[in-house]
Amino acid sequence: MRSIEKPYVLIVAELIYLEICKIKKKNPYLNNVDAIEAFIGSETYVYISSGKFHDEWFQKLKKNKYIDPKTKKEIPEETIRLLQVQKDMTIKQLIKFPDLYFAKSHYPLELSQRAFDHLWRMCESYELWCKETDQKKLIILNLTD
Repeated sequence: MRSIEKPYVLIVAELIYLEICKIKKKNPYLNNVDAIEAFIGSETYVYISSGKFHDEWFQKLKKNKYIDPKTKKEIPEETIRLLQVQKDMTIKQLIKFPDLYFAKSHYPLELSQRAFDHLWRMCESYELWCKETDQKKLIILNLTD
């Protein structure tokens, strides 16, 4: 049997995924693209894109001497470095500007498209992990079909 212990790099992906699912549940007429775009304007998006999510997580890990509260195992330094890279990459990909769309054409600017693509890939990664660990009931958006 495969381990269903979630890799640390999927923690933020799961948060994003679940928030997009909440948006779709509140607005069932939205497709996945529109739900992800709606997420871009959310408080959770700002929290993640500012780096605060990772900063607070790192503070908790440091306070616990890098011991995972669930498994009681020490988190390897390499994993912490990988999470720092994830934080840096997420901040760069989800950079926020007040007006991400051209006013007349409504086509997304390159920066908003980059943010959208990053969010989509993170959600896909979460779904692929769900499939790999045979947790298909967790797949709601069906991005990987």
